[in-house]
Amino acid sequence: MYPCRMLCSNCAIARIGLLATLSFIASNAFAQDLPSDHTEYGVETGYLSKIKDNSPYDYRIVPTQLVWLTEPFYDLWRGNSGMRLLARHRFALLAETIRNGPETYYIGLSAAPTLELWLPDQKTALFAAVGGGAGYINAKGVEGGQGQNFTLNFFTQAGLRYQVTKDVALFGTSFFLHHSNGGMTNPNPGIDTEGVTLGLIWQAR
Repeated sequence: MYPCRMLCSNCAIARIGLLATLSFIASNAFAQDLPSDHTEYGVETGYLSKIKDNSPYDYRIVPTQLVWLTEPFYDLWRGNSGMRLLARHRFALLAETIRNGPETYYIGLSAAPTLELWLPDQKTALFAAVGGGAGYINAKGVEGGQGQNFTLNFFTQAGLRYQVTKDVALFGTSFFLHHSNGGMTNPNPGIDTEGVTLGLIWQAR
């Protein structure tokens, strides 16, 4: 009788161990099933129009960005349906064409934390970022234009991305962009623009 009890006890322990192992494997698999669990790269462009009368020039900007998105640095929330809210870093190389102003181009860098809310289909995500950086604008030293070549940038964006294949996604955003030199010259008119951007994201495996 005692050997039977010991055998049953050992079987129960074995079942618990198996369940724990399977749970651990499943949780690890779930943690790596989103595209944003991997480093991604992207290209983004769009069209922005002036929205504030801080300069007499009716600025228009065509922003082009090469983007690097890191793996998540923090998981904020996981839902039972498969939804997930995470945070990752976004770094970008900026190359902007400027129209309707004395300046014609801007080259710079920017960085920002990005929040992504993935929907249960694990192909669609809402995202938002707020950040900034610095760069070079070909200032002309004319009244109403930018006061110097070194210029700061600040941006906000909110958008939607959709995974078209395992490694490739398309996205669109509402994009706000501000340029100024932070009061280093007087006057410092700055440029405030807003518009839309479209882009492509991919993984390099």
